Amino acid sequence: MTTAARLEPSRRVRNRRVALMALSASLAMLGLGYASVPLYRMFCQATGFGGTTQRADEAKAATVQDSGRTISIRFDANVGRDMPWQFKPLQRTDTVSIGARDMALFWAKNTSDTTVTGTASFNVEPEQAARYFNKIQCFCFTEQTLKPGEEVRMPVLYYVDPAILDDPDNKDVEQITLSYTFHVTSVGSTSQDGAKALDRTRAGG
Repeated sequence: MTTAARLEPSRRVRNRRVALMALSASLAMLGLGYASVPLYRMFCQATGFGGTTQRADEAKAATVQDSGRTISIRFDANVGRDMPWQFKPLQRTDTVSIGARDMALFWAKNTSDTTVTGTASFNVEPEQAARYFNKIQCFCFTEQTLKPGEEVRMPVLYYVDPAILDDPDNKDVEQITLSYTFHVTSVGSTSQDGAKALDRTRAGG
């Protein structure tokens, strides 16, 4: 047996070992990526990074004082590509006192012939203002279910933390935009025509 022939099995073993190590590393990185998603979401909720608003309870909100200064709030509403709802704010903009509670109303209607449950994602622009935008009550905290043709008004109770006035990064902010997007989480039973209509909606037709 030649020297090259004797070395060939050893080379195959080494190659196999390298391939297994590379596969293991890839799987570990994939797992880390999935694990980082909830951690990233928790980080955003705690810091306001990425335009994630803060959630305040009634006790905390009761301690906040009206600053006497005002700011403009703009409301934006969208639906995902496969969401067969109409969705909009009942008031596009509002001027509010910083530190005082205020309420915004959104309207949604299920335009399909099937019961649809959705959940709303949200963000605030500019991002540096997100940590000061506090929601006390919001439809985005829970899933919303609408029957065929059903419509609903959904309130958001919120305030802007007066600490924003002392933040140099927000000294030029004159308007904050609160934006929501509704996405489908589940679809109930439907007639054949309703199913076809929902399929057309998802296909963008």
